[in-house]
Amino acid sequence: MRRADITIPLSVASYSELSEADRQLIDAARAATHRSYAPYSRFCVGAAIRLSNGEIVSGSNQENAAYPSGLCAERTAAFYAHSTYPDATFTAIAIAARDTTGAEIPAPIAPCGACRQSLLEYETLAGAPVKVMLAGADEIFILPSVRSLLPVAFSEIV
Repeated sequence: MRRADITIPLSVASYSELSEADRQLIDAARAATHRSYAPYSRFCVGAAIRLSNGEIVSGSNQENAAYPSGLCAERTAAFYAHSTYPDATFTAIAIAARDTTGAEIPAPIAPCGACRQSLLEYETLAGAPVKVMLAGADEIFILPSVRSLLPVAFSEIV
């Protein structure tokens, strides 16, 4: 048996260190948290996706009393983006969240497993890495691709 370690590249930045385009995507994700429907968890998540045609599409988590019938912000945004712009590919995604008090969470959060797998499908469809930005109030994690979030992924492409 041999041992193998998996490492992922991760940059940590402040909002002011980001490019204007990246700040715009983070702002869209943060704004989307205010459109969240989260009466049960009171944890509001927003996601914003930049498409190859320049459009930014956002989504927010939508909960339901018939758990797990709700949907995460990342998949809400991804499904809407592809159904509205089927010829455009994803180039970047930003994710932000507010806690039960309504304050932006200090540290970044990462997508759940189902969202990681769904986003990987769109990265595969794009044929190129999709940049991931996970925004907290204090810092932003930047990963070069969705695959970075799911290094041992279930995928047709290895």
